[in-house]
Amino acid sequence: MRKLTAIIILCFLSSYCTLSAQETEEKSKDSKTSSTEEYTKFRFGGYGEMAASYKDYNFNRFTPNGSGKLNRGEISIPRFVLAFDYKFSSKWVLSTEIEFEYGGTGAAREIEWFEENGEYETEIEKGGEVALEQFHITRLINKHINLRFGHMIVPVGLTNNHHEPINFFGVYRPEGETTILPSTWHETGIAVFGEIGRFDYELQLVNGLDPQGFRSEDWIKNGRQGAFEVNNFTSPAFIARVNYHGVKGLRVGASFYYNQTAKNGTKPWRNTGYKFPVTIVTGDLQYKGFNNNLIVRGNAVYGNLGASGALTTINNSSSAASGYPNTTVAQNAVSYGGEAGYNISSFFNSKAPRIYPFIRYEYYNPMEKTEANTGLLADKRFQVSAVTAGLNYYALPNLVIKADYTHRSIGGGKYNDENLVSVGIAYIGWFIKK
Repeated sequence: MRKLTAIIILCFLSSYCTLSAQETEEKSKDSKTSSTEEYTKFRFGGYGEMAASYKDYNFNRFTPNGSGKLNRGEISIPRFVLAFDYKFSSKWVLSTEIEFEYGGTGAAREIEWFEENGEYETEIEKGGEVALEQFHITRLINKHINLRFGHMIVPVGLTNNHHEPINFFGVYRPEGETTILPSTWHETGIAVFGEIGRFDYELQLVNGLDPQGFRSEDWIKNGRQGAFEVNNFTSPAFIARVNYHGVKGLRVGASFYYNQTAKNGTKPWRNTGYKFPVTIVTGDLQYKGFNNNLIVRGNAVYGNLGASGALTTINNSSSAASGYPNTTVAQNAVSYGGEAGYNISSFFNSKAPRIYPFIRYEYYNPMEKTEANTGLLADKRFQVSAVTAGLNYYALPNLVIKADYTHRSIGGGKYNDENLVSVGIAYIGWFIKK
């Protein structure tokens, strides 16, 4: 099935291979209004990234001194995304995205649904995966209230809602949010969205998380469902997001996520007697001033998992063959940070390509705090303070070349530091619009 999907998509792409990308900056694909603007009937496009890094640390941070020294390099295609939008009418709009991560069709472990006795099927094809990132139909009613049905982006945090590569500084997405939250986070359900005065909002009811996937190194990030051919909707998640646009150039947002995850487990009867509620609260802002020459962003994420000690005990009893983690799950996870950049080419020629030197600071910890009176300890090697400095060069408004240097301090400096230098190139655009 994966090979067939890839062939169909590649054939579709090849029919448009002579088309050139536009040279004007588009609104984000996940913008609430992007599906209603700038085209009459349909459009086809997408975005992609290529990245390479040099690192001075090895693969294992969990030694007495942290990561040992090892000079090594990596190169990858983190994402290649194809997008297609189609208007059935002025009120009904279809939007789709298919994502190829790291150039592959997946190292797959498929678990059949409960009715099929939980049969395991293992197939190794290639590192990476193909994922349906968005597939939804929107019913446009008016500016105040609209409906969306299907598979959509979960608007929790700053990065998920603005995940395209021209929307953040640096070669890679900010580490903090993408360590403790799924990225890009997409789930299936229903949404209500619109604008009220100087605010826009979105409410979602979507399938929740599988607590059997929670683990030490990335908290609930690995808890997205997908092991089965259908997702469990017994205990759905509720999401709310609101953004304020009352000051020119400034967007201030907040989001809330709540899900009682126990009944969404791969083997839900193992979680009987518990709810394992996940609560996430985020706040973020973006300011673009001085004719968009100054860009400042900031974000904070706080997460809480109820009965994390009991969940740790249950998960640690999982069979190694299940593929699920056997690690301590924290009660609390935290991430916060900010970045700022200024277009230095504006000092010389206002029409020259934009060049943004930037700096970013992040603190994140997927094991900020473990549950009291459980005897479980938070490993300080998950506590990271990272400083990144670099350059974004926009050769075209929708084509960016990036370079940066990151220094990580681990456990408040108690363990060996980590350093990496990265370069990358990324684009976003609509290849054809009718």
